[in-house]
Amino acid sequence: MKEIHILSLGAGVQSTALYLMDLDGDLDVKFDYAIFADPGDEPEAVYKHLEWLQTLGGAELLVRSNGCLGDDLMDKTKDRVSSIPVFTFNESANSVGMVQRQCTNDYKIKVVEQTIRRDILGLKPRQRVPKDVKIWQYVGFSMDEPGRAARARGRFNQRGWTDVSFPLIEDGMTRQDCINYLEQRVPHNVPRSACVYCPYKSNREWLALKRAGGADWQRALAIDKALRTKGTPLNKRLNYPAYLHRSCKPLEECKLDEDQMNLFDMECEGGCGL
Repeated sequence: MKEIHILSLGAGVQSTALYLMDLDGDLDVKFDYAIFADPGDEPEAVYKHLEWLQTLGGAELLVRSNGCLGDDLMDKTKDRVSSIPVFTFNESANSVGMVQRQCTNDYKIKVVEQTIRRDILGLKPRQRVPKDVKIWQYVGFSMDEPGRAARARGRFNQRGWTDVSFPLIEDGMTRQDCINYLEQRVPHNVPRSACVYCPYKSNREWLALKRAGGADWQRALAIDKALRTKGTPLNKRLNYPAYLHRSCKPLEECKLDEDQMNLFDMECEGGCGL
C-alpha cells in the first residue's frame, strides 16, 4: 500500500505551524506535498508569506487556482458565479439575511481535490483512485476549533477516497500555541488567510484593512460596489441589495470603530483562514 501525505495549506497561522513542524521533524509523519488553493484575492501579506515558505525547502508546495473569484464576481458576461456570504437587506421587512456560501467549496476544496487527483495521482476525470494508494490529508484545525474539525471530518467521510487528520488537535495545540511556536521561527507576522473582501470579518479586521489602504482595501471597495452594480452575476441573482458589511451599508460608509463579534468564527468549513 502506497501512502501519500498531503497538507492542506491555507498559509495562515495553523497550517504554517504544521508546515514548519513537518520541516523540523516534529510530526509523526512527513508530508509529501502541501497544496495552497489560491482564490486570487488573498491579502498581499499572504502571498509574500507564501513566497517565504517556498524558500525553506520543506514539502513540495503546489499552488493551484480555479481562477480569480473577485474577477468572476464582477464579470457581467457571467450569469452565475460561486456566491460569497454577503449580507442582504430586505427594506420592507427591515431584516438582514446572509447568502449561502459556495466560494470555499469551488475555489478552495475542489482545487485541492483536483490537484491531488490530476497533478499528484495523474488520474483522468472520473477515474477512481487505485486501491493500493492511500491518501492522507492534514488540516490545521486546533483545539479551539472542534466544530470545524467535526464538519470537515464529515465531508471527508462522504468523499470516501481520502482520510483526514488534525495533528494540532491530536497534540493538544491551540491557535495561541501555534502563534507562540511561530514567533521563534518566522521573521514576520503570519497573516490570516482569507479573501480581502470576505464578509467574515470583525470591525477590527475591516478597520485594519482600511488603515493599511493600498490595493487590498481598494479591491474590497470594488467588490462591495459590484454587489450592487446592475448586470454583475450576484446582482442578477439576488432580490435585495447586497453588502460585505453586516450593517448593510456601503463599505466605505461603515463605522468601523464599534465592537462587533468576530464573524470569521462563524465560517462553516474554516478552510480559508488556516
